[in-house]
Amino acid sequence: MAIETAFAGPDDISADLRARLLDAFRSLRRRTDALAAPLSDEDMGAQTTADVSPAKWHLAHTSWFWETFLLEPNLKGYTVFDPRFGYLFNSYYEALGERQPRAARGQITRPGVAHVRAYRAHVDAAMADMIGEADEALLAKIFALIEIGIAHEEQHQELLLTDIKHVLSVNPFGECYRAAEPPAKADMVRAGWLEFEGGLHEFGHAGEGFAFDNEGPHHKAWLEPFALSTACVTNGEFAEFIADGGYENASLWLSDGWALIQEECRRAPFYWRGGPGEWREFTLHGERALDPDAPVSHLDYFEASAYAHWSGYRLPEEREWELAARQPGTSTARAMSPDGWLHPHASDQLSLFGGMWQWTRSAYGAYPGYRADKGAIGEYNGKFMCGQFVLKGGSALTPPGHVRASYRNFFPPQAQWQMTGLRLARDV
Repeated sequence: MAIETAFAGPDDISADLRARLLDAFRSLRRRTDALAAPLSDEDMGAQTTADVSPAKWHLAHTSWFWETFLLEPNLKGYTVFDPRFGYLFNSYYEALGERQPRAARGQITRPGVAHVRAYRAHVDAAMADMIGEADEALLAKIFALIEIGIAHEEQHQELLLTDIKHVLSVNPFGECYRAAEPPAKADMVRAGWLEFEGGLHEFGHAGEGFAFDNEGPHHKAWLEPFALSTACVTNGEFAEFIADGGYENASLWLSDGWALIQEECRRAPFYWRGGPGEWREFTLHGERALDPDAPVSHLDYFEASAYAHWSGYRLPEEREWELAARQPGTSTARAMSPDGWLHPHASDQLSLFGGMWQWTRSAYGAYPGYRADKGAIGEYNGKFMCGQFVLKGGSALTPPGHVRASYRNFFPPQAQWQMTGLRLARDV
């Protein structure tokens, strides 16, 4: 939901920009509420694993973000809705004080859902007042923070869906988030390879429009010649890896990954059920027969790496993926709306952007010259640059317009609950 006109300073203030900013904020908040609408109060309070945050917490935390970073410092006379919320709904900002431990967010039975929705309404009204009435100097000061707030809540819209998927998956009766049928399948095109000569190229955010701080600075880097698959790895292809003993062959796995799958007795991707010839998969639309032509998802980094080793290829570097995504004619849009079919589909297979986040073999670290922003907002990305890997492309749950070629998602290598898969690369 990027605001189309980049803001450069007070001289750019116009009634049109102010109106579009307010419309972007209101549209964002309506979509978050709409995503939560199918859920019961009981659904919204559940936390089924330490990685999962309750839907109620997402609704409150995103409101806390607006209140803490925008309203309290900038709206004269603003009254904090509830002083206790700073402890309950701070996520990881050390500069802002102590907080409820992440793994214990499900213990927050009070405030209830109705009280959290009242909190959202309180924040929404105050934000509308501030955007509508701020003088040019104040709007110039807060514009970048509003853009971060929009992108931040979009991230939590996706997290709300991935988290409630896990909550519903452990229900013994196969409850679904929303009834839906997948789009009709188009004729499948056989995967091929796109070859790149390599050389010195430019990477990272170049300064046009919004980007997170970890997407910059813009810089140059050398790539050796490589090729990137035109298609993501499918469920059917991953089933062949399983049938060939992929989960039993230690030589395919990184050491930590092999130890993990032995400890957890893993033999298939996270939401697969059944067995060879009768695989089924849990989705936000309930348990369904596995579509062999759809991209495989909910793999951790170790599984993606093991499959790449088994296939004779490798995972791409993040800059290789970005170079491919910058080619003329490449669209960041998914073929279908993320508010419809909420799962990777066969039509996602040939798109760089859309069906599922794609692991790269690049460790998540700082680009040359990177400096985190000052203050609490500087904790957003920089302090996580250790022990994680970069993912690219977005998923079936990513809000429209949220991703771009320079976007750097990141997760620890054992993370499975996110909609993550892979695309292969090879040296040329």
